[in-house]
Amino acid sequence: MRLKIDPFTLILLGAILIASLWPAKGALATVLGQASTLAVAILFFLHGAALSRQEVVAGAAHWRLHLLIVSLTFLVFPLLVVPVSALAPRWIPEDLALGFLYLGVLPSAVSSSIAFTAMARGNVPAAVCSAAASNVFGMMLTPFLLMLLVSTAGEGGFAVVDALRDIIFQLLLPFAVGQLIRPWVAGFMDRNKTWLGRYDQGVILLIVYSAFSTSVASGLWQKLPIFAIILAILLCTLLLALVMGIASLASSRAGFNLEDEAAAVFCGSKKSLASGLPMAKVLFAGHPGFGMIVLPIMCYNQIQIIVGAILAKHYRQRIERADHAADVTQSQKS
Repeated sequence: MRLKIDPFTLILLGAILIASLWPAKGALATVLGQASTLAVAILFFLHGAALSRQEVVAGAAHWRLHLLIVSLTFLVFPLLVVPVSALAPRWIPEDLALGFLYLGVLPSAVSSSIAFTAMARGNVPAAVCSAAASNVFGMMLTPFLLMLLVSTAGEGGFAVVDALRDIIFQLLLPFAVGQLIRPWVAGFMDRNKTWLGRYDQGVILLIVYSAFSTSVASGLWQKLPIFAIILAILLCTLLLALVMGIASLASSRAGFNLEDEAAAVFCGSKKSLASGLPMAKVLFAGHPGFGMIVLPIMCYNQIQIIVGAILAKHYRQRIERADHAADVTQSQKS
């Protein structure tokens, strides 16, 4: 099967290349940093206005499946990344190890979780509820879980009080205001979802260029050997395989059908780049190793897209065979 390269992936790599060759410095770096801070606040305001109240409440009709997905996202994955911190500083830089801890506590990716579940003919309504709820609660859970993992692993570079304050004022407050005005802007937001997606990507590019410019100026590529990059890619692949395997096994043990299993595998294993980079901009504001911290989520995002495309086709074939067998059995009985 031929895999198409996501154009945004190429643009993202281009932004890193430009930041590496022509990093923003001085006044330009300051302006870009302030612009990205404002862009993140607007982003979460728009998401608050775009997300329906029903999705935020995320009705617990299938609570056992939701519980499994939330456990995979905010319990299993964080526990899996803790041993990675033991690789620093001998095998990987400490900021890269911190980046893996941050990857572990991120919420699920809404768009790709739902898209791959739909491609697999899985339980899409459950995927919508779980992924949306994961992102809403992730704004509150991510900083607390990161604080817990950092203290457990003994990593530095995370100012808890400042981070929580910034999360409230730059993320939660704009999101809440967006929710409050949704009754008046719901129609406009629903008609312009494509535009919102493009704004998401624009904010990510702004953050990536600004962050990598700062990191390059601080000697990112001198501090990050090629071996550490290769090891980071291998660790991301291993983490994805472990979480998907655990999700599949847990779904089977819980007696879920293939449609529910597909939703659990895709929602429970995905990590949100769209939420992860803006939140990192708030949590690690001014950190000289920011580029290294966000490297794991950027690597993981590309790997989860490639693996997700292959696995979605596999689940679709299994579900279609199961549906066909059920239809044959039903026709024989009648």
